[in-house]
Amino acid sequence: MEWLSWLDAWDYEFARQVLQRGTAGLYFVAFLSTLNQFPALLGEHGLLPVPEFMDVARRLARPTLFRWRYSDGLLRIVCVAGMAVAALLVLGLPQAGPPWLPLLAFLVLWLLYMSIVNVGQTFYGFGWEILLLEAGFIVAFLGSDQTPPPTPVLVMIIWLVFRLEFGAGMIKIRGGREWRDMTAMFYHHETQPMPGPLSRQAHLMPRPLHRLEVLGNHFAQLVVPFFLFAPQPLASVAAGIIIVTQLWLVASGNFAWLNWVAIVLAFAAVSDPVAHSVFPSIPLEWHPGAETPLWWLAVVVLVTALLLVLSYRPLLNLFSRRQLMNASFNRWRLVNAYGAFGTVTKQRVEIVVEGTMAEEPDAPDENWLEYGFKGKPGEVRRLPRQWAPYHLRLDWLMWFLPLRTVHEDWFYAFLDRLLEADKPTLGLLRRDPFDGGRPRWVRARSYLYRFASRAEFRETGDRWVRVLLYEAIPPLQLNPRRRDLA
Repeated sequence: MEWLSWLDAWDYEFARQVLQRGTAGLYFVAFLSTLNQFPALLGEHGLLPVPEFMDVARRLARPTLFRWRYSDGLLRIVCVAGMAVAALLVLGLPQAGPPWLPLLAFLVLWLLYMSIVNVGQTFYGFGWEILLLEAGFIVAFLGSDQTPPPTPVLVMIIWLVFRLEFGAGMIKIRGGREWRDMTAMFYHHETQPMPGPLSRQAHLMPRPLHRLEVLGNHFAQLVVPFFLFAPQPLASVAAGIIIVTQLWLVASGNFAWLNWVAIVLAFAAVSDPVAHSVFPSIPLEWHPGAETPLWWLAVVVLVTALLLVLSYRPLLNLFSRRQLMNASFNRWRLVNAYGAFGTVTKQRVEIVVEGTMAEEPDAPDENWLEYGFKGKPGEVRRLPRQWAPYHLRLDWLMWFLPLRTVHEDWFYAFLDRLLEADKPTLGLLRRDPFDGGRPRWVRARSYLYRFASRAEFRETGDRWVRVLLYEAIPPLQLNPRRRDLA
């Protein structure tokens, strides 16, 4: 067995603890987000009901537990079960047993969440969904406290971080000119999908600092990832740079668990001696006398071979002129392509939804009341909240409306639910101006938003300045047939 000792990463136990517990914690958040939002968005009476989508899902041959039957009750059972398993992994209980026990627990999380993603349609079309799935599958093979961490699995996690970071960097270089002329951050903090409490302050920084942000981003995504494969301590330093840059993105915005997954996975390159030198409380000896069973080594080698075979198309994609962003090349959502913000929106356009109790739709503007969303900008004085890693799916889709088309089926269904005063739908919002009552009319208006300057904020107390552009959807009354016609 000595000739196989190179497969044991004795100096990476701290990394394994972070990887397993951190990934499980993010799965817990993902299931919690689904439990709270899925029924209203995609449930039996949701905006895009899953039962109506299942014929499409079957033709696509997407693996899902809901292939034979969907109900909101079954969805809730899946979420609660996922949260329970994730909580056990965060506490480290399965890891105290044989290596197959945490393997089984993570594969359960992977399969349960894949069942949700594969029927989630546009509300689950974000890159961090497949990123979490791939992370959960690979982390499953890190073993338990009874064995040293397996080197091949750590390398596969580093390969995932490389694709995530380098893929995002290449998307930017191939994308908008603003990434090449160093002006991208002039706009990003203001126009990102869901600003956080510090986003306005970040936006108001001097422009030379914004150029340094872009330069730092290119360095962190195009240069640093290669050093993740370098000897120690260079690999740990590279991981530290990635972690710091991701923490800046956490502080300056709300990108669900995208940044947090990157932070957790980057620890795969951090060795115990380096971690101990930074935080002396982290021990250096974790596995005195531990041995890896031959059967577990065989499992590790086989899954590593599988992941290497599946890496062929993602590797080609990284260097393709037509690079795909956030794409899966197989039905199991493994070894995917990643990337984000190839172009940066220069202006922020928001869709504001209003309702009125007036008899006629041409009522004065003061009779129209605005619905308040939890995360997306609305009221000009309101300080944006920090939501990440929690994912507000409705708010995110609202950001995409002006960039695509406001005439989405789900959005018209949303307006109908407001006219019905549907409680699950109203539960997705921060404020219902009608306190559960039914408005007679609703409309959608397009506004141009920008952050207020420091002088404007001192004078008015407003954090946003907004200007009405046009009426995106004219006043609508409840039409029970509209959903059928759609």
